[in-house]
Amino acid sequence: MKILKASIIIIIFLVGAATLILYGFYKYNNKEKKILTNTERKNIAGSFIKLSQGVTHYELKGPENGEVIVLVHGFSVPYYIWDGTYEYLISKGYKVLRYDTYGRGYSDRPEVTYNKELYTNQLLELISQLKLQAGKVNLAGVSFGGKIVTDFTCQHPDIVNKVILIDPVYEQQRPKAPKYLAMYNEAVNSDERAAGQVTDFKYPKQHPGWKKLYLPQMQYKGFRNALVSTLYDYEKQGRESYVCLNGANKQVLLIWGKDDKTVPFVYSDTIRSILKVNFFPVTDAAHLPFLEKPDLVNPKIVSFLKQG
Repeated sequence: MKILKASIIIIIFLVGAATLILYGFYKYNNKEKKILTNTERKNIAGSFIKLSQGVTHYELKGPENGEVIVLVHGFSVPYYIWDGTYEYLISKGYKVLRYDTYGRGYSDRPEVTYNKELYTNQLLELISQLKLQAGKVNLAGVSFGGKIVTDFTCQHPDIVNKVILIDPVYEQQRPKAPKYLAMYNEAVNSDERAAGQVTDFKYPKQHPGWKKLYLPQMQYKGFRNALVSTLYDYEKQGRESYVCLNGANKQVLLIWGKDDKTVPFVYSDTIRSILKVNFFPVTDAAHLPFLEKPDLVNPKIVSFLKQG
């Protein structure tokens, strides 16, 4: 009996010690210390608009009557990912909107399910409240942004003119681990999340400040919840989405870096077997060809927009 009691005490002690260690590790690595408020935003470039699920950070520039193109960023890097393309399109006379999706950049991090409806409604409300011309709005999405653009066009084909997909996601498997483990992993491996962004480039050393740009958004509470919820709650029906887009009868430009390891180039063949596209493969570029080969990609986007 004494041995049993001693064993129980030892087990309780070990569990308690392990819990304290894990909690200490979490506290040490957790970057989410602040709440994103209007005060925090007062020195941030860009504009802010209140939508149904919170404040959205955006930037809209270009001629008042210019043709509209909306740039949708990927899974976790906010709208600065479009810096070069944004300025290029404005210089060519387009009215360009870029924005941070909920949970990223300086947009709010609502405590909701990050599913297709959330992202689609955010874009729909932006287009409506900013009074952009329905039926003449062109959409461009990179990586996960390609998924948002595809799903939006399927739901609101009357609003969309042309679609540009850059290295878009195809099929994403729902993680098998419980959500709470994913949340813990995001907290304790936050540095890896930030540093890992440079792997989207074929030549990471050519983008030395990329991680530094990424870090500010990580200090605000709700960032990792947005990432984890998106991974678990955004439906993963890639094939069905592209079949739907094909049925919307839109002109589609598909751009893909041939050395992409984030969403391998082979998926471009799969998508083209489903979706009729104008295909533009980019040599010597990885997941972000518009950043690695802007002199090729940006003119191609403009050429596509001017067609027909």
